Amino acid sequence: MEIKVAGQAGYCYGVERALRMTDEAAEKRRKPIFTLGPIIHNPQVVESFVERGVKPVEDVDEVDTGTIIVRTHGVDPLVIENAHTKGLAVVDATCPFVAKAQQRAAELVRDGYNLIIIGEPEHPEVAGILAHARGKAVVVEKVEDARRVRGHKLGVVVQTTQALENFQQIVGVLAARASELKVFNTICNATTKRQEAAKKLAEEADVMIVVGGKNSANTSRLVQICRATGTVTHHIETARELDPAWLAQVKVVGLTAGASTPQWLLREVIAKLKETAVEVGP
Repeated sequence: MEIKVAGQAGYCYGVERALRMTDEAAEKRRKPIFTLGPIIHNPQVVESFVERGVKPVEDVDEVDTGTIIVRTHGVDPLVIENAHTKGLAVVDATCPFVAKAQQRAAELVRDGYNLIIIGEPEHPEVAGILAHARGKAVVVEKVEDARRVRGHKLGVVVQTTQALENFQQIVGVLAARASELKVFNTICNATTKRQEAAKKLAEEADVMIVVGGKNSANTSRLVQICRATGTVTHHIETARELDPAWLAQVKVVGLTAGASTPQWLLREVIAKLKETAVEVGP
């Protein structure tokens, strides 16, 4: 059996930046240190920060003193304003690609467009983009949702971790329904590259293993893309979840990881697989 690792897998720039900022805050900022929600969608990484005294909270109102770190997904600007009003030190670790989507959304609303946000309605990144648009937007997750959209002058932004194919299909439907359509493709380049690499590998492999948080949107998207190729795909967070039965009579196992998955978790999975396999690089 061979192990093949996707050419693009693991941390993206925005995640690396946020973790670096959190590391620096833990060492140098005013204590205690909190993150507003999990800093990234990876439970193992979040737990490693908790062990260092960096605690996630759901609301600024839970914090009276110290430092609050805004997670990669971004927040309502009023939340940051509230933190400053309370006298908290604020570290804004919003991913630059997410910040760009927030900016584009605000611009479209300012210019009189009926804003469409392509993404998951309950995802914190989408909630933050919606807040920057002052709530003047409709969230569209699927093509079926797009067919219910009304409005002649439509503007579009997209959650940074969306699949390019879903984005293109929805924009195609909206184009047929609007007399004016202005679209900003705010999907992160790293997301697209990881999805393309995962799809390519899934087409070659007998089974795919996707490593990443079960609460991670971009990891779940990789799982969907791999399964869409017809290849049996398993989503795990750690090597402990690997089932040897998955590998029975498998010649090629493909391995990829979400943008919030650390390399040490990926290495642990590879080590577990190497107990019965010979690794082949990407």
